[in-house]
Amino acid sequence: MGWTVTAVFFVLYTVVSVLRNDRMLNAGYDLGIFEQAIRAYAHGRAPVVELKGPGFNLLGDHFHPILALLAPLYRLFPSAVTLLVAQAALMALACFPLTRWAHRAVGPVTGLAVGCGLGASWGLVAGVTKDFHEICFAVPLLAFSVTALGQRRWWAAAAWALPLLLVKEDLGLTLAAIGAYIAWQGVRERRDRPAERRRFPLLLGVAVAILGVAGTAVEILVLLPAMNPRGGFDYWHQMPGETSSTGSLPGLVSMGVHLLWPPMKWLLLFMLAAPTAFLGLRSPLTLLCIPTLAWRLLAGNEHYWQPNFHYNAILMPLVFAGLIDVLHRRPEIVPPHRRRKVLAFSAAFTAVTAAVYPLHDLVLPSAWQTPAHVRTAERLLTRIPDGDTVASSNRLAPMLTGRATVSLVCFGTGPDPAAPTALPADPPRWVVADRNDPTVKTPCPLAQTHRMLRLYRAHGYVQVAEEDGITLLRRP
Repeated sequence: MGWTVTAVFFVLYTVVSVLRNDRMLNAGYDLGIFEQAIRAYAHGRAPVVELKGPGFNLLGDHFHPILALLAPLYRLFPSAVTLLVAQAALMALACFPLTRWAHRAVGPVTGLAVGCGLGASWGLVAGVTKDFHEICFAVPLLAFSVTALGQRRWWAAAAWALPLLLVKEDLGLTLAAIGAYIAWQGVRERRDRPAERRRFPLLLGVAVAILGVAGTAVEILVLLPAMNPRGGFDYWHQMPGETSSTGSLPGLVSMGVHLLWPPMKWLLLFMLAAPTAFLGLRSPLTLLCIPTLAWRLLAGNEHYWQPNFHYNAILMPLVFAGLIDVLHRRPEIVPPHRRRKVLAFSAAFTAVTAAVYPLHDLVLPSAWQTPAHVRTAERLLTRIPDGDTVASSNRLAPMLTGRATVSLVCFGTGPDPAAPTALPADPPRWVVADRNDPTVKTPCPLAQTHRMLRLYRAHGYVQVAEEDGITLLRRP
């Protein structure tokens, strides 16, 4: 059953991801960025990403060397679609261990309900259909690790979790939480079975927890600043304490209020608990969500609080593991008749969210058609030769990153990076901008794009084409 559920969702994820890519719903931020990095790995180079800035090493933005594992596959199939298919496979793989665990521990109906609930969950679907991100590696690693925790296989749980240090710098804190869980269970085992005096789970858990905290500290304080062009960690300013003293009483009160306000954060917490009919909250495995939720809710970036943020994907295996754990270990509070109600509620909630999140693309006729604007973009971009340099708007970028060196059209030089007054130090041969690009705030503000287009024209760039809002310029 586990492999069947995994295969079904792999196909569904792949189809939806490719359909969205064909309709130009992905962007340079982030699909283009990761394709440039993996393309560099595939050719034996450091992951320099021009979409982030001239000569920007992506390992100075986030620490994710695990991306190099995709380099051989990308070398064989050099396309952004390769990243989307790999992401679909990794995300779908998370269904396998949890489906099998639920099947063996509770029964086939529960196994099927959990597998399909996880696969169609809003968090996984939002993550798998939104560009490409490194956290697609974390999702199956956490699924296998938390399954091993539920089955009390401590060494296996630690082994599956250790690679999280290579996925993203903050996931060391989740690794530490897994270590703390193992240590706590080791203490309980020693207390409940003193005759055995088993020390290995306790020592293993402590070691894993220390390694997780130390790994995150080294990555944020040493490795990322060493490879960052600005010599620091770019995301400190989003954490509390930058504008006020968190050590004072008013600062602590302010942080506490900020943790659960505005109401968008309550919606996020509700959306996380509802797929398991709120029953998963009764399992300590759900506490493994705390490290990720803590930094997201404390951050000043409102995108981190939203249910459509791709980082919700790593939380879904944890909340469904909590459900399995309660159904298996607490049968006295979930008798068979109540279990059926819980699974029915979970299925109903998943069905409702599936109608809102991108899985509904599969039944929309418009999702299977290429818009005229996209066909125009494809036709105009064929005028750009392979291997050339291009300054592009955000949504057009991933259509070029597989065959050209691409930067953002709003990049220039001048005393104020937010308002460039001169061309880039190494001007591109081509400039392409889409007036209909919906990403007009980030990464390229509309006014900045218009300013750069005027500068390019003033420096002699000639207009090759302008059609359906897409402008193509070429350097003489």
